[in-house]
Amino acid sequence: MWRRLVGLLLAFAAATVALWLLSVRLSAGQAGRPLRFPSDLEELRELAEALRDYERQHRGAALALFCAAYLYKQSFAIPGNVLAGALFGPWTGLVLCSALTSVGATFCYLLSGAFGKQFVVYYFPDKVALLQRKVEENRSCLFFFLLFLRLFPMTPNWFLNLSAPILNIPVSQFFFSVLIGLTPYNFICVQTGAILSQITSLDAIFSWDTLLKLLAMAVAALIPGTLIKKYSTKHLKLDEDKHAQLVNGKKSL
Repeated sequence: MWRRLVGLLLAFAAATVALWLLSVRLSAGQAGRPLRFPSDLEELRELAEALRDYERQHRGAALALFCAAYLYKQSFAIPGNVLAGALFGPWTGLVLCSALTSVGATFCYLLSGAFGKQFVVYYFPDKVALLQRKVEENRSCLFFFLLFLRLFPMTPNWFLNLSAPILNIPVSQFFFSVLIGLTPYNFICVQTGAILSQITSLDAIFSWDTLLKLLAMAVAALIPGTLIKKYSTKHLKLDEDKHAQLVNGKKSL
């Protein structure tokens, strides 16, 4: 067990160092204000503009660094993807996020399969057992069950990524369920980033243009979920009373 923990820590350390070296190499010689988390709307707009300027001047470097950072966060179950919309625009950002989310989640699947199975089972035994039972009950239509879990998460996405190899979920079905199932979520995040990067004042948030965009986002995100839910009520075996247990049940650390 400890050997697997050491292996996971070494993989995390190696990926962290590699990402840092890539960021230093690609940004070498670039003058500008240091990057930091924005504390207000004006700082957010300035940060987005600075990143867009760098992306326009060094498109290949910016794309490589963004992809590396995104895969890093997905592989080690670190959340966050709004920046894509502000940096690359709504549609390019959506394509990037959807592809990178799928690849990164698959890396997380493979890392868990190689190093993390024992830790996931040890710390979340009840949660794994319940999810295993639901997977087996829906094995005949597993792909649609996985889509349901992504669109209506009865368990966090990071936990599903970590537990998938324990549940004997084929990697191909896992990959495409992430690609399709998280597209509405990625769409909302990317569109939000694109909208925030264009807002110059708080008054602009309540403009008709912004409100219509937000309404369109909500409608677009609801359509796939509605279709999957209609399918699930007829073909999937779901026990609503178990959902809360699956979300909350875990062994104390």
